[in-house]
Amino acid sequence: MFQDALGGRSRESREGRRAPPRAPSSASLWRRLVVVEAKMAAQAAAAAQAAAAQAAQAEAADSWYLALLGFAEHFRTSSPPKIRLCVHCLQAVFPFKPPQRIEARTHLQLGSVLYHHTKNSEQARSHLEKAWLISQQIPQFEDVKFEAASLLSELYCQENSVDAAKPLLRKAIQISQQTPYWHCRLLFQLAQLHTLEKDLVSACDLLGVGAEYARVVGSEYTRALFLLSKGMLLLMERKLQEVHPLLTLCGQIVENWQGNPIQKESLRVFFLVLQVTHYLDAGQVKSVKPCLKQLQQCIQTISTLHDDEILPSNPADLFHWLPKEHMCVLVYLVTVMHSMQAGYLEKAQKYTDKALMQLEKLKMLDCSPILSSFQVILLEHIIMCRLVTGHKATALQELTNHQELWAFIVTNLASVYIREGNRHQEVLYSLLERINPDHSFPVSSHCLRAAAFYVRGLFSFFQGRYNEAKRFLRETLKMSNAEDLNRLTACSLVLLGHIFYVLGNHRESNNMVVPAMQLASKIPDMSVQLWSSALLRDLNKACGNAMDAHEAAQMHQNFSQQLLQDHIEACSLPEHNLITWTDGPPPVQFQAQNGPNTSLASLL
Repeated sequence: MFQDALGGRSRESREGRRAPPRAPSSASLWRRLVVVEAKMAAQAAAAAQAAAAQAAQAEAADSWYLALLGFAEHFRTSSPPKIRLCVHCLQAVFPFKPPQRIEARTHLQLGSVLYHHTKNSEQARSHLEKAWLISQQIPQFEDVKFEAASLLSELYCQENSVDAAKPLLRKAIQISQQTPYWHCRLLFQLAQLHTLEKDLVSACDLLGVGAEYARVVGSEYTRALFLLSKGMLLLMERKLQEVHPLLTLCGQIVENWQGNPIQKESLRVFFLVLQVTHYLDAGQVKSVKPCLKQLQQCIQTISTLHDDEILPSNPADLFHWLPKEHMCVLVYLVTVMHSMQAGYLEKAQKYTDKALMQLEKLKMLDCSPILSSFQVILLEHIIMCRLVTGHKATALQELTNHQELWAFIVTNLASVYIREGNRHQEVLYSLLERINPDHSFPVSSHCLRAAAFYVRGLFSFFQGRYNEAKRFLRETLKMSNAEDLNRLTACSLVLLGHIFYVLGNHRESNNMVVPAMQLASKIPDMSVQLWSSALLRDLNKACGNAMDAHEAAQMHQNFSQQLLQDHIEACSLPEHNLITWTDGPPPVQFQAQNGPNTSLASLL
């Protein structure tokens, strides 16, 4: 951190050196030549002696500065760090009235230490502002100048002074165009600031500017990083028509770029994560499989590569998307998302457990905010897994706050109202008007559209409009089979089986409920298994198959007991009070558990 100390070590010596006087040129002075030359030699000797003394003084100044710097670094890197002593050593520089370069760098170092290791933001801000101000007056001092601007803008944002951070970054970007690394880094930083403010349009514009700048300075690698980052924001904005051509271009750049193997593979991971997310967001669970397989192979390749310590020749290439350990967790995460949508709940739980264990190890050494974001998303998915597989008590203990898509909420709310009967008819009809997949369902997700058909079929079933219900459910089956939406397939099959049973078509009912039961057992989905076993019991009774009916009744009893026991256990937990919590502090004090865990306590 502090080793790059003096950029102009001999500058003071050069500025203090005086040129010797020139000899007289008049012809009348020839006879005094010997005397003049002697005087010149004496003056030159005196000048040399003064210069040597000044150089020795400069070297001595360098020595005390480097000594203080060494002590400061020693205290900063001690275990545990001795930050107070580090700060004292750096503050001891100023009484010596050092040159501007040393003064600016020391202000930067003090500001950085105070910002990263203390809560004294006021002093940190003061030192960083001085470093930024002084460094702008010094030519060829880019590392201090732009690092001060970057850290100072971070501090402004931390203090909710975004209006101060933006112009600072814009000025730094404007004057850094001849410094490719810092120009790109500051563009990324300002784009991130706009993203945090939800101004994705401005962020995308800046990333576009960065991509063009990287192309001009010959950095295809960083150009790809800018474009992939822009593609990520376009996915967040759901500008899907713009995403497709951008990802196509990114794919070409990534494949054509020849450079550091780890950098190339990290670009490929970034690209494939966006592709997988794009497919999953569209509910195309089957279509995503080839990309997901490539992604998993890619992360295996990265795990076998060693970091290359040779720095890129182009300074604009001095970036890396994520550490490979973080990328590994991210690949687990998108695999969990795919498994959830496909209905492979045991697989989702397995990969969630692996990811959470790795996260616990990483968080011992790394406090990066992205790790907490990964943990929250994984907890959301594992909670859904627990609920579906009949483990509500475990789900409650893993509970964390999250927001779902509007369509997802409305679809599930309509399903609840349908099951409650006629008590909420007006609200239900209003919801159904908003989730009509034939006409006015405003989502592009394949999965949600299939779910909307199912909800419409469920409503028609309860209304006794069986032909209409069969039409909706067959549409659900067609869509869910196309993308391996296994839970939706199982639910549709058992509901169709119920309809055929009511209509007296026992053979067709059996053809629906048997595969529904098999699929529900494979997932496993406890609720669908309970429903299927009840229908199998009644169906076999109606067909006179006493033994099969008894076996189905026993299965139904077992599932009922498991779900009832889980329900009782969940209701007895203090976390259950969260369902009635509408105001004030949480009604539950979460307690940390021993070892790696999936509880909310590890986030608080």
